[in-house]
Amino acid sequence: MRDSRAAFRPAQGEIPTSPGVYRFSDKYGRVLYIGKAKNLRARLANYFQPLHSLMPRTRRMVTLAAKLDWTVVATDTESLVLEHTWITEFKPPFNVQFKDDKTYPYLAVTLREESPRLIITRNERIRGARYFGPYPKVWALRETTGLLQQAFPIRTCNDADYKRAMSSGRPCLAGQIGRCHGPCSKLITVEEHRARVEELVAFLAGGDSSHLKTLERQMKEAAGEQRYEDAARLRDQVKAVAHVLEKNAVVLGHDVNLDVFGLRADELAAAAHQFIIRGGRIRGERSWIVDVELDDSPSTLLEQVIQSAYEGEREPPPEILVPLLPEGQRELEEALSARRPRRGRVALRVPERGEKVQLMERAVLNAGENLIRHKLKRAADLTARTDALAELQRALDMAEAPLRIECIDVSHLQGTGVVASLVVFEDGLPAKGAYRKYRIESTTDDTDSIYQVVSRRAAQLNLAKESGEQPSGIYRDRPQLLIVDGGEPQVKAAARALAEAGITDIALCGVAKRLEEIWLPSDPFPVILPRTSEALFLVQRIRDEAHRFAITFQRQRRSTSIASRLSEVPGLGPKRVQGLLRHFGSVTRLRAASLEELSAAPGLGPKLAEQVRAHLGVPADSDEPDAPSDAKLDGTGEPSPGEEDVV
Repeated sequence: MRDSRAAFRPAQGEIPTSPGVYRFSDKYGRVLYIGKAKNLRARLANYFQPLHSLMPRTRRMVTLAAKLDWTVVATDTESLVLEHTWITEFKPPFNVQFKDDKTYPYLAVTLREESPRLIITRNERIRGARYFGPYPKVWALRETTGLLQQAFPIRTCNDADYKRAMSSGRPCLAGQIGRCHGPCSKLITVEEHRARVEELVAFLAGGDSSHLKTLERQMKEAAGEQRYEDAARLRDQVKAVAHVLEKNAVVLGHDVNLDVFGLRADELAAAAHQFIIRGGRIRGERSWIVDVELDDSPSTLLEQVIQSAYEGEREPPPEILVPLLPEGQRELEEALSARRPRRGRVALRVPERGEKVQLMERAVLNAGENLIRHKLKRAADLTARTDALAELQRALDMAEAPLRIECIDVSHLQGTGVVASLVVFEDGLPAKGAYRKYRIESTTDDTDSIYQVVSRRAAQLNLAKESGEQPSGIYRDRPQLLIVDGGEPQVKAAARALAEAGITDIALCGVAKRLEEIWLPSDPFPVILPRTSEALFLVQRIRDEAHRFAITFQRQRRSTSIASRLSEVPGLGPKRVQGLLRHFGSVTRLRAASLEELSAAPGLGPKLAEQVRAHLGVPADSDEPDAPSDAKLDGTGEPSPGEEDVV
């Protein structure tokens, strides 16, 4: 097969060794991929290696490409900025592009107008406006806006009413009923109104309590001078400011301004979450979702999302907290600092202790929750599930769509406690009542374990078929597709089991985790599904569910085994056993505990501690565990549906 790259491959020595940005385009002129490099010649040479050595996405991209261009720049920072500018402009399909999973409401002060006003908007392109946020909930923002307008009485009427009032000399309708406090109310001048607006902007930007103290002093002065109406008005403003301050919880010192980015990713998607901290308080938050490829490292994803966060007129703070430092940290800091003219440099840091670490953990947790919601929303989409089943049917050359899919996974702990799980998906959704668990006592080999479990399942299906009975439950329904977790060896073992049982009407495949390859029993080469395909998303979700179910069962068995051994210790009743398990939390910590640590556990003394160590197989003169494990011991694992078989 002719290598299509020969048509656009540059001549030897033609590519410069300077930093720059390069673009791959197809035969129609559409930009496919944009990248940056510190050394263009060295970087572009990677794209002309043998096709089989390239990552799947890169291989697809260079196969479609028909043209290669590059632009030389002076510094690595310039290449970083130019790359992101072009990615935003051309939106190449093979680049990572973080997008907001939704539009967020902002508070905006229209400073360009003669009499600015405070508005709630999702439009990020109002000329001359000062933005605050974004905020996650519009209903909470409306409440905050009402309080702010009490604390800082400014104009609320629309532009048409304002112009009519200013030209006619009559207050606007809102001003007549006391709902508008702009110059159109004839109670304040344009200059005085502008001063109030500047106070509001300073409060939103910093959020400190100086304005509250000023209002309290003015209220006391008015009361002392017996100006009770003014004192009552100031009292209401004090309450409004105090309420706004309470709604934004303090997380850091009052002089701290920074942003926090959390990142969570799996094989197919990534989510990022940003906390916006101004004046030590959380002033806004945003989240992004993106589909990823195998060669998209966390460093690359983080670099892209940080650049996306400060597009347009958004100005970065002096400090940005990240879960890890990107490879191009220095260049990224310089690019961000250029967006802060006369305000100093921007520093990227990984928090190591204290409140900043806790804030980072919250950001990562929120990113994880956003990723889960994204996957659940995608899984619940009927159209997406239908497309996934149809695509899977075509990819595996099946006669019908796999409306019922079963998946088998094996789990063990360093060769011991071997178990397996079987999960069932119908119409692309889990049928948890049909899940099944297997204990495997006679082997520690994954391939042999797969063979045994598939043989057991095949025997059950044949028994139901030979008896001529209708399926008595959802578990005895016949699947159209059986998936095993593993590559070519596991698939061949499963195929052997089905062949020995005489089953030929069930399609079989395996999924290898690292490259997400689909292996068929009769094909020496795997099926590579597009990384963004709904079929691959469904297969991965089924495989992950089988893995979760197997791990849960393995940990439950491990916990039950340890609890049974502990119950044999004289003087340890059920309550003491449960208390001991909750105290240490894992097999590793319990086995590795010293005699003093065991003696200090609830309900134990030195004598009982020695007996516990003896029953767990730890020598009296040793503090080392005999079989490490990370199994949980609290006995509170998720209840598992389905039955249990011994193979």
